[in-house]
Amino acid sequence: MGASVARAIRNFNLENRAEREISKMKPSPAPRHPSTKSLLREQMSAHPDIKQEIDRKDDKLLSLLKDVYVDSKDPVQAKDAGTRPEPKEYRLPKGNHFDMNIENIPKGKISIVEALTLLNNHKLYPETWTAEKIAKEYHLEQKDVNSLLKYFVTFEVKIFPPDKKAIQSK
Repeated sequence: MGASVARAIRNFNLENRAEREISKMKPSPAPRHPSTKSLLREQMSAHPDIKQEIDRKDDKLLSLLKDVYVDSKDPVQAKDAGTRPEPKEYRLPKGNHFDMNIENIPKGKISIVEALTLLNNHKLYPETWTAEKIAKEYHLEQKDVNSLLKYFVTFEVKIFPPDKKAIQSK
């Protein structure tokens, strides 16, 4: 509850506050130390040509800057008909996918629905749905199927018969 209140306060009038912050004058440079100011004034009065030198544009440097040109291009890759990448092999999904728009699945992979189906089939009929049959049916590697069957299980709902000692619902 506290987080939602803090978020509401933080986001209150956010656009107006952002606009106000953007429209502020940009910060001016930090003021110089008084001893530095006096030293700068001394140097400017002793050498008045320095001020002109600072403000003057150097035509030679400007012309050199105009001559600089950077052109960047991607490296050209040789397209060879023989080095074309192999197309991936796909397979059609198995079973009912609950109207999911799955066109095809790369070989070596399965969808969530297929994983749940094969786990459930293996659990209900382990002698029929062996790891070898699942690997062949879904185009998977044997070691992956063994790991899948070893480490993943589907949910199971158990309904216990009513007991005389159990508390009756009202």
